[in-house]
Amino acid sequence: MFFDWKPTVSMTASTKSSLCIAFLAFALIAGWSTRPAAQPPAVADATKADETTPAEATSNESTDSPELSESSGDAVNDMQSNAIREQSAAWGHWGVDASKYSSWTNHSNRLIPVYTFGITLDSLRQEGSVYSDRERLEKLYGTVTPGTHQPSADYFDQTDVYRLQQQAIAAGKKNIVLFVFDGMDWQTTRAAALYKAGKVRYERGRGTGLSFQDYRGVETDYGLVVTSPRQSGATFDVDAQTVTGQKDITGGYDPQRGGHTPAMEQSRRSYLVGLERDREHTVTDSAASATSLCSGIKTYNGAIGVDAFGQAVESIAHQLQREKGFAIGMVTSVPVSHATPASAYANNVTRKDYQDISRDLLGLPSSFHRDAPNQGVDVLIGGGYGQGKGADKVQGSNFMPGNTYLHESDLRRSDVANGGRYVVAKRTKDRDGADVLNEAADQAVKGNHRLVGFFGGRGGHLPFQTADGDYKPTFDIRGTEKYSQADIQENPTLAEMATAALKVLQQDPDGFWLMIEAGDVDWANHANNLDNSIGAVLSGEAAFDAVVDWVEKNDAWQETAILLTADHGHYLVIEAPETIAAAGADKVGKSEK
Repeated sequence: MFFDWKPTVSMTASTKSSLCIAFLAFALIAGWSTRPAAQPPAVADATKADETTPAEATSNESTDSPELSESSGDAVNDMQSNAIREQSAAWGHWGVDASKYSSWTNHSNRLIPVYTFGITLDSLRQEGSVYSDRERLEKLYGTVTPGTHQPSADYFDQTDVYRLQQQAIAAGKKNIVLFVFDGMDWQTTRAAALYKAGKVRYERGRGTGLSFQDYRGVETDYGLVVTSPRQSGATFDVDAQTVTGQKDITGGYDPQRGGHTPAMEQSRRSYLVGLERDREHTVTDSAASATSLCSGIKTYNGAIGVDAFGQAVESIAHQLQREKGFAIGMVTSVPVSHATPASAYANNVTRKDYQDISRDLLGLPSSFHRDAPNQGVDVLIGGGYGQGKGADKVQGSNFMPGNTYLHESDLRRSDVANGGRYVVAKRTKDRDGADVLNEAADQAVKGNHRLVGFFGGRGGHLPFQTADGDYKPTFDIRGTEKYSQADIQENPTLAEMATAALKVLQQDPDGFWLMIEAGDVDWANHANNLDNSIGAVLSGEAAFDAVVDWVEKNDAWQETAILLTADHGHYLVIEAPETIAAAGADKVGKSEK
C-alpha cells in the first residue's frame, strides 16, 4: 500500500530532554515497533518503511541505551554519541531544524552527483538539460509541474544515466559498471571526504579526498541530476501484478527553492523534504529511482522495472543480455532483492514482493513472469541471509514462510548441486566469508556456471564498518548494532564481493554489465548515524578501488565505462566541516604513532 508523501512527524521541545521520549513519539506517530533496532518512521516513502527492520534470527545485538560514558577514543563515534545524547550538535544536523540533531529520517529531493570514468557528459551538455526544454520535460514526466521548467538549467536528470550507458555501448564499451551509493548525496559524500582528507579542501563542485573524486587514470567527468519520480505511488494487485489506481503527477524540481547546485541549497527551507505546500515536488524512493537509472523512465514510488501503468520496461541489463549476449551481475551490501538491484532486472508492481523479485533475478517463474521467466542474472551477490518471516501479506498469496528475500527452496533449485545453474556460496559458520565466496567463484569459472553469494547479518545487511573501520557502531535514533567476531569474519566486504563478481563476469567474451550498490549508506542515513554513514561511503570507495584495480591490471579502460552515482539524497546538513575534518586528522595522527 502507498501513501501520499505528507509527513506528520515532528518533535516538540520536550523531546530534547530525553531520547527515549523522542523515540517513543516517533513510534506512536508512525505506527512502528519500539524495538531498539526498528525501522525509522515511514514518512517520505511509505514503501521504504520496512527496509531496515531486522529479523529475529540473527547474531547481532542491539541496544537503545544512550548512557553517558567516557570518550571512546574514536572522534566520529564520540561526535555521533554526543549528538544523540544531547539531541543537538554544533557541527551539523539531520533535517531543516538546526536546533535538533535529528528531525528528518528519510529521503530528500537534493540534486545528486554523477561521476563518470571512460565516458564524459559532453553529449548531455551539447543537447542541453531536459529541464530547459518544456517539450522534452512534458514527455519525461507526463506534465510540467510548477517551477520545474528552467531555461537556464545546467543539471541533468537521473534518466540521463541510462542514456549515458547506452552511449557507452554505442561507443564500443564492452564492460559497463554502474555504482549506486544508495542515499549518498553531495553532503554525505563531503562528510566522508572531510574525514578521509583530514582537511577542509572544498566547498563546492566535484570535491577531493575520495578516490572516485580524485582518480584521473582515464577521462572523467562530474555533473548533477534530479531524482524526483513521476508519482508518489500507486495502488496495485500484487497477485495479479496490475496497477489498479494512480496518483497525481507531482514530480519535478525547482532550483529557486532547492538550489542550482548543492552549495547553493537553502538548508533551512523544507522544500527539499517535500513539506512546502505550494511546491510539493515528490521525493523519490529507491525503486522508482533505480528504474530511472536502469530503464530511462519516470515511474511511481515502489515500482520495480514497470512504468506508471504497471507495464514492464526493458532495462539496460536486459537489453545487453538479449542483444549482445552480455553477462549480467548484481552486487549489494543489503538484501539481494531490495529495490536497487531489483529495479535493474526484475519486474514487479511493488518493491516489497521480495521473493518474486529474487525469482526474476535467478530466472525462475514469478508472479510477473509466470510462463516465460527471465533469463536470470549471471552473478548475484549480497545480503539477506538468515532473515525469515512466517507470513507476509504484502508479498501476495504465493509468499512462502522462510527467508523473506530469497526463499530457501528457490536457492536450492538454483544450485548446480541440484541441477540448477548457480554455484551457491552462503554465510557459513566459522568460515571466512571472502574465502567461501572466492571458492565458489573459482568453481563457477571452472565449471562455466553462474554464481550466487548470500550473506549478511542483522536485518540482512553487511556489518557497518564505521568511519575508522573498527566495526563498532555507536547508537543512533534506532539503537546500536553490535557485532560478534563471527558477523565480521563470516561476511565478505563489498569490495570482496565486487572482486568475486568480476572474476566470473570477465569470462564472457561478449562483455558484461555490473551493478554495485553500497546500500548501507542509505541505512546509515535513515538512522541519522554519521559514523556509520562515513564508513559505508568508505566501504563503497573500496569497492570502486577494486574495480579500477581490475581495469588497470587488465588494461581495459578502452573497453570499460564506470558510472558512479546515488539514487537519492537524505538531509545531512554540515554546519562545521572543520570538526569532521579534525576527526579524520585525529585518526591519521593516531595511526602514525
